[in-house]
Amino acid sequence: MSSFEPIPLIDVFAGPGGLSEGFAALRSPDGEPVFQVALSVEMDSLAHQTLLLRSFVRQFAQSRVPEEYYAYVRGRGRWPGTTLDQLLDQFGVEAARARDEAWCWELAGGPAARITDARIRSSLARFPGDRPWGLIGGPPCQAYSLVGRSRMLPSLGKMFYADKRHMLYQEYLRLLDRHSPAFFVFENVKGLLSSKLADGSLIFQHILDDLRKPRRGLRYELFVLAGGDREELDLRSGYEDPSSFIVRAELHGVPQARHRVIIFGVREDCLLDNFARPGHLPTIAAPSVQEVVGSMPRLRSGLSSVGDSPEAWLEALDAARTSSWFRQLDRRHADVAKVIARTLRHLRVPESDRGGRFIPGPLTAAGALTKWQSDPRLRGMLNHESRGHRIDDLHRYLFASSFGRCRGRAPHLRDFPRSLLPAHRNVSRALAEGTFGDRFRVQIADRYSTTITSHISKDGHAFIHPDPFQCRSLTVREAARLQTFPDNYFFEGPRTEQYHQVGNAVPPLLANHIARIAAEMINPAWRRLRWIA
Repeated sequence: MSSFEPIPLIDVFAGPGGLSEGFAALRSPDGEPVFQVALSVEMDSLAHQTLLLRSFVRQFAQSRVPEEYYAYVRGRGRWPGTTLDQLLDQFGVEAARARDEAWCWELAGGPAARITDARIRSSLARFPGDRPWGLIGGPPCQAYSLVGRSRMLPSLGKMFYADKRHMLYQEYLRLLDRHSPAFFVFENVKGLLSSKLADGSLIFQHILDDLRKPRRGLRYELFVLAGGDREELDLRSGYEDPSSFIVRAELHGVPQARHRVIIFGVREDCLLDNFARPGHLPTIAAPSVQEVVGSMPRLRSGLSSVGDSPEAWLEALDAARTSSWFRQLDRRHADVAKVIARTLRHLRVPESDRGGRFIPGPLTAAGALTKWQSDPRLRGMLNHESRGHRIDDLHRYLFASSFGRCRGRAPHLRDFPRSLLPAHRNVSRALAEGTFGDRFRVQIADRYSTTITSHISKDGHAFIHPDPFQCRSLTVREAARLQTFPDNYFFEGPRTEQYHQVGNAVPPLLANHIARIAAEMINPAWRRLRWIA
């Protein structure tokens, strides 16, 4: 393969497009895209809108993204209330390509499978027939997750094993069987390793067997991407160490302790032909939370239980001075009390107040990720808006962020003053048993973050901002930065759904590293190249 003709991709269970964004961002030394997304499939309508908008952006070179896009994401379109469809309708050719690429569709068996197959064949027909192509994605993970199983199994019993999300990997397997891509990337939560079927067998063992041989005459060799001193797993020996498939994102430049199962498969006849064996992910130190979000515009939290205003927010926090919980801080908490007192003494309403869809301002740095994430044309921040919190939770956030600043860790429930503990039935049990002791988890400024999960859409207790002066949970944009989404990546839908999209996504920077491995495998000569982004 002597030229940089783009390698087609089919992205399934795409969510807002983290995997495809990382692959599509890989450029040759001449600035040409190495991969091209032929089709992205997502059933959630709001995530699909995000996917569609990003597909539209990819129809242009970075320097030629139209100003109308920036006006739209800033909320200042050609007319008030500009919709996504109205934006796209201004660009006939590019909009048509984006709508061909981003498909709102539920992957399923039966008659729907024939429609899926026809759409995939049609999307790939735009490329030369001998071009290798890849299938990327992973089925929804709720039924695989450790928390999901612990919540669902007691109440559902056998119904848990009938949950269609639990076996959606079979649709992924069917696509391998039917379309035989040259390579695939399968991503899922690490809870998949311990998930069991009704007969007690490990589902991961079945998945590995199936992925290796989707059907007679079609075989894939599976590779471990994590690297280290381990070579690729010898699958013929019975998969002695399934945990080798776990990729720890913080070891590869992602500012987040995100641990996921990632299986990289290559069709055996491709390896026998002219493909190289895949390499390993690069080891890159993860930036800290402070590096990534510390320079972003400060915001105050909102108030959800009473009328919200800047004055009410200041008054609610100032009430902490005379609160019983503040008086309960003893010698063990002298350092924390000092930080809280200093914070309240100097507390001011931030210039950007609670933020919004767009906050105008100068470019804010993202540390080591600035080049990857920043866009000077944006001239501000997108999706950077705080949510409202109850006053008692506001005080817990003040304590937690101050504690984190002093101790370098999030407080456990046992660290909280007694009168600041939440009035939940399970608090006493949690204190006694040590379960869910970090329910109020502050992100530590000088470390990478904990895992950004979809639960961030429900409340912010596990995602408290490290700055006591802001006293709030992370915004969508802060979570997106920790997920390594570019700053000009706009998330559609209500804020709750935006959080959900970000929490479920694959970090684009991690996907970009995987894309390099795939590219260099397809053309070994590319291993000598200096890649762009």
